[in-house]
Parts: sequence; structure tokens; C-alpha cells
Amino acid sequence: MKILIVGESCLDVYQYGDSRRLCPEAPVPVFNSNKTRETNGGMAWNVYNNVSAIAPEMHVDLCTNTSWEKITKTRYVDYRTNYIVLRIDENEDKYGSCDVDKHDFESYDVVVISDYNKGFLTEEDIEKISLKAKTTFLDTKKILGPWCKNIDYIKINDVEYERTQHKLTEDIVERMIITTGPNGCNYQDKVFPVPKVEIKDTSGAGDTFISGLAVEYVRSNNILEAIRFANKCATRVVQKRGVSVLEEEVIKE
Repeated sequence: MKILIVGESCLDVYQYGDSRRLCPEAPVPVFNSNKTRETNGGMAWNVYNNVSAIAPEMHVDLCTNTSWEKITKTRYVDYRTNYIVLRIDENEDKYGSCDVDKHDFESYDVVVISDYNKGFLTEEDIEKISLKAKTTFLDTKKILGPWCKNIDYIKINDVEYERTQHKLTEDIVERMIITTGPNGCNYQDKVFPVPKVEIKDTSGAGDTFISGLAVEYVRSNNILEAIRFANKCATRVVQKRGVSVLEEEVIKE
């Protein structure tokens, strides 16, 4: 069983501290760092880490930008409330581009396209992958259009759906899995609910969802079972701080 993740990556940095007062010179919070710093691969790298952790029995590869560790998203977080005081993005111009012609997409059971619309993948690249791969899952920040008509399953959240619905045709809508936060997700007019839980952080929840979706689809070849499993994975991860990677044992609980 083989899965390929394609998309751009960055380094996620969480700098924790406390913010208990406003600056006397301006109405902005004063952040006091307590030196607690967490780092992990973000974006497509986070999808890769989650797939690898959820399904250690599978062969998982990642096609991403080699410069990912130089591209940082640093979040300054109040530890007590988990409120993000500030996010600083650096080196956004270093994603580069992907040469899709160099990759053997046909040899994988599933190709997951984790596209953050930073220039690493073009619409033409994604269309080319969809024509070569056996089964494709797409999670993109691009406005959807005819270029994704051959994608098998498109994961999109409700906000992204509102932004792109004017471009949608019926055949694309039929392939869309629309996540709706605490309300679960919708697929072909069917609602897949999730239990109510305490949400600590939604960062990376979409990455976790599509990771679980791809893994369970490879295991069962059943998209409905895959959606239920993806919901379970996302529900678990939003109860953790920061961008978290789930373990197979945790999912089975």
C-alpha cells in the first residue's frame, strides 16, 4: 500500500508565553516569552507526518520544496488561553515549483495533493497529476475550476466552498467533501456529524482530516468509511495544542 503526498511545506513554530497587559505606548498586547518553543513540519509535511503516524504499515512518500525549513510560520501563543497574539511568516518567496514530469504517480495507490496555492503547483500541474494517478485526493486553496474535473475527491472547508462555489459545476460538486468544523462534513448531500468536544486548537485540522481520509480509503476502498475515520482523526487533533500528529493507537481508542 503506497501513498504519495504532493505539495508545499514550511516550518511551523510555536513560541509560547503569556500576555497579561497592554503596551502603554499603543493598544497592543505585551507578549512575554517563557522560552517554550515547539517546531514541526507544516502544510504538506504535516500531512506526510500524520499519514506516516496513522498508518505505519504503509509506504509513504513526500514530494515537496527542498527549502521548507527556511520558510517559517511563527505563532506567538498565550499559553493560558491558547490565543495567538501574533503570527510572523518569513521567506514566502522561497517555495519554488514542482516538476511533475519527474514523478511516477502511477505507482501509488493514492496521491494526496496538499496545495496551499503558494506557486509550487499550478492548475496545469494538478490536472496532469489527476490524469496520471490511480486515485487523487485534493486539498487546495485555489479557486476550483475545470482543471480539477478529473480529481476523484476534493476536500474543502465551508469558507473555501463559499469563495469558490460560483465556479463549480455539478460533476465537481459530486466529488466534494465539505468540512464544516464542529458540525462534521457533507458529501453528496449526506451529513457526517462529529461529537461535541472541547476545542483547543484547529491549526492543522484540515491536514489531519485529509490524512485520515486517504489512509482509510486505501485500507477499505470505501469513501464513506474513509470520511467517518477522517472525522474521528480531526476530532482528536482539535483537542490538542498546536499542530499535532496523531498516533495509530490513539485513533483506535
